[in-house]
Amino acid sequence: MLSEQVESRAPSSEEDKAAIVQQLERLLQNAHFHKSKRFPVFLKFVVAEALAGRANNLKERTLGVEVFGKDPSYDTTDDPIVRVTAGEIRKRIAQYYQEPGHEHEIKVLLPPGSYVPQFCFPEEVKAAASQTALLLPTLSLSPPESPGLPIRKRAILWRELIMAFVVMAAAIAMIFAWRALRPSAMEQFWAPFVKSPDPVLFCIADQSQYSTMNLRDAADPLRQTTLNDHMITVIIDDISPLVNIAGLLQTYGRTYRVQGETATTLTDLRRSPSVFIGAFDNSWTLRLTAPLRFHFANNVEMTRFWIEDRNNPNKQNWVLERSRQDTGTYMDYAIVARLPDPNTDRFVVVAAGIARGGTVAAGEFLIDARRLDEIAHWASKDWSHKSVEIVLETQVIDGRSGPPRIDAVYTW
Repeated sequence: MLSEQVESRAPSSEEDKAAIVQQLERLLQNAHFHKSKRFPVFLKFVVAEALAGRANNLKERTLGVEVFGKDPSYDTTDDPIVRVTAGEIRKRIAQYYQEPGHEHEIKVLLPPGSYVPQFCFPEEVKAAASQTALLLPTLSLSPPESPGLPIRKRAILWRELIMAFVVMAAAIAMIFAWRALRPSAMEQFWAPFVKSPDPVLFCIADQSQYSTMNLRDAADPLRQTTLNDHMITVIIDDISPLVNIAGLLQTYGRTYRVQGETATTLTDLRRSPSVFIGAFDNSWTLRLTAPLRFHFANNVEMTRFWIEDRNNPNKQNWVLERSRQDTGTYMDYAIVARLPDPNTDRFVVVAAGIARGGTVAAGEFLIDARRLDEIAHWASKDWSHKSVEIVLETQVIDGRSGPPRIDAVYTW
């Protein structure tokens, strides 16, 4: 066993810590580790915590949250990713130290049944490290001569400076690697939908109307016949967020189905997570957002529409006049929300503008990783585990929406 070859002890100096960091990098550059993304980040994290004196934090649930981005309440029994990863790392460490040429290196070990690393310093390694340290002042990075300090003292101070730099650089590298493994804001926002085994339901606004349609003759396409027909129509601008969000979900391997607002029932909504598109032409959106802090409102004449803040009802910054909308150039506002529907116990997402331009902008916001990252600057750190509601604004010019911008974020 590796633990029987040399004595394990805690690092007692900055030189010991720097030597451990160097050995860790040497270990992770080996073929047993360098092709994996998960194993190096895991091992770097536990070593960094141990060297920082936080070994007591190295528990299974903590590692699941901090290293793998799991929900703090996740079931460690059903999801053994920490145990499996640690077991595979132990096997690869053993393979590494069994290879020729590693006999006199510091041993970085992960004992069975524990996530706290142990470090073993062979006497040969300590002697080699001391010899290397004595040579450091002869490098081209030698500090300028200072007549006020004895040569021996200057050498010791310079070695400590280099060791501190090595430790700091390694710690920064670990932080960047750890952040790279954490899920993005995009993944966190859509996690309830991606993890659900059920196809996502898109509920879009539809209109029932009688109209005429032209049918072409199969033998002579230039000949047309006009027929009266009853049709269900949808707004073309509502198709844009539908296509965008459906395409995003497909990249995660999720399936979906589309239903009109008039054909959607509560039973349908109980079967799967849902995305509601459109506001004043979608009754499901209005019902869902009515009790929220930010919700849609209008005057009786339906000539003035706005998003109301329940905490500040007299504030009307997000208003759209119908006369202004008719010009094609106006400022539109939208609500984006993600929350569990209390009536169905299913997660829902709302993408709805006061007018069409706001709905298009909401759909663009929900698939734009850079804009979703902005939520973290507005909300609390644990926003991804809460319900979240966002008010957006967009400038519409000649009927085309500009980029969405966040005006407010609320989590609960």
